[in-house]
Amino acid sequence: MESAVPDDRTLALQAARGREKAFRELLNRYERPVFSLIYRMVRDRSVAEDLAQEAFIRAFNAIGSYNPGYKFSSWMFKIAHNLTIDHLRKRRLDTISIHGSANAVTPDEQARTSLVLESSEERPDAYVENLELGSQIETAIGRLRPEYRAVTLLRHVEGYSYQEIADILEIPLGTVKTYIHRARLELKAALGPLLDPSG
Repeated sequence: MESAVPDDRTLALQAARGREKAFRELLNRYERPVFSLIYRMVRDRSVAEDLAQEAFIRAFNAIGSYNPGYKFSSWMFKIAHNLTIDHLRKRRLDTISIHGSANAVTPDEQARTSLVLESSEERPDAYVENLELGSQIETAIGRLRPEYRAVTLLRHVEGYSYQEIADILEIPLGTVKTYIHRARLELKAALGPLLDPSG
């Protein structure tokens, strides 16, 4: 009989009791999404790798403080987000340049962290257009203020609810709604001509 795969909460509780195998499984589950979130925030592969590693070190050291009443993913993203925001504040990177090392990624890494807009049933030319649009959206998100960038990524890439985002970022629900609204306005202004060719 095949044993059931333990959920995140069970693994976190096991890790808190010193089970390294449980923490390694959590690492396997969240290494990619945590790196993806951080990379979209900092737009630099090597920095994102360093911050993701540091986020997991902090999570491992603080695993005993994890409250199983909350999603483990929310707790993990909170650690990663706080670390990344601290980094951005230190560097004063209110806007991220789209030039330089931010583009020094391999095609595989780009595919791993890119927004998926295309359908497998599209014509090839539409597929290419959507890839280009996806790149433009990534660039526009990268130019948002860090706070707007974070809520946009958590909402539209990770799929969290407004309340979950408020919990992760430790800000009021109304602030989340305001940030998302303002981010959408900025993205619409930046992408308007692309989304509406007649405009």
